[in-house]
Amino acid sequence: MTGRAPGGAQEETGFLAVDSGGSGLRVVVGVPGRGALAQRSSKEPVRTGSRGIDPEHLMRQLVPMAASLAAETGVERPTTAVVGAAGLATLGDALRAELPGLLARELGVRSVALAADAVTAYVGALGPRPGAVLAAGTGLIAIGTDLTRWRRADGWGHLLGDCGSGAWIGRAGLEAALRAHDGRDGGSAALLARAEEMFGPMPELPGRLYPRTDRAAVLASFAPQVAACAADDPVAAGVLRAAARHMAESAAAVCPASGEPLIALTGGLFKMGEPLLAPLERGLTARLPQARRVAAEGDPLHGSVRIATELARGTLDLPMDEKMLYVPAEHGS
Repeated sequence: MTGRAPGGAQEETGFLAVDSGGSGLRVVVGVPGRGALAQRSSKEPVRTGSRGIDPEHLMRQLVPMAASLAAETGVERPTTAVVGAAGLATLGDALRAELPGLLARELGVRSVALAADAVTAYVGALGPRPGAVLAAGTGLIAIGTDLTRWRRADGWGHLLGDCGSGAWIGRAGLEAALRAHDGRDGGSAALLARAEEMFGPMPELPGRLYPRTDRAAVLASFAPQVAACAADDPVAAGVLRAAARHMAESAAAVCPASGEPLIALTGGLFKMGEPLLAPLERGLTARLPQARRVAAEGDPLHGSVRIATELARGTLDLPMDEKMLYVPAEHGS
């Protein structure tokens, strides 16, 4: 897509693709047919408040990044924007109400899609094909589609769910460490030693952990220690088997029951390797014999780029759902 710039020069128009998550903001500018051209990132997560995700705080970060990307690439008019946002399903009311207008006013965007980060993770991993994706890091969510509707399982946060996630594994490992400290059944001396190395004396851990606002991340930081102990410690190995069981349950809850759906894994938790992947593969095979395991093609930002490309071309053909993938009416040019 091109436009005529002052003086007769050709000015490319294209898309912005955004991934907004717990670790900050990632933004790509691109042109349909040429893909992503350049990327910027911020390590400041978009704030949430009484109205949910704060659209003005998102724009305060996005506008200068968009200007920098325009200067680098020559894409001055991003007529299409896709924002993949963690928490959109439950905290996205203000974003849905205000962000399309802000994007139009500040950046000249006409066509907008707002997507839950689970949707961008799915599209990044599988594209527009039926199946299921397990997205696992500090938290965990499973999302699936038969291309007529979206289904999700878990993703309820570390206090109510995210079963099998990094935070869940870390919490279970620390519980085993505390059991060993107390002399209760189910304890692990190996995990106790690693916990004390990371966090200090166990009696001080609750006072250090509970007041923190990043409790989930702190819990998840212990998950690699659980994986490191799994080869020689039956308690640690049992934690990972339980995590894999929870993951397989979530995947089975969302995967299409008919046809030959695909299933992919995405997220940093799977870097743990065989101690987690081996029991997970067994669980997925037992619960989803109709599904074919494939490698994820890309991450959530890649998913935002894919959605933006199809939206810009007018060929977006994914299930619409206000909580999961929302495309409001276009703003005037």
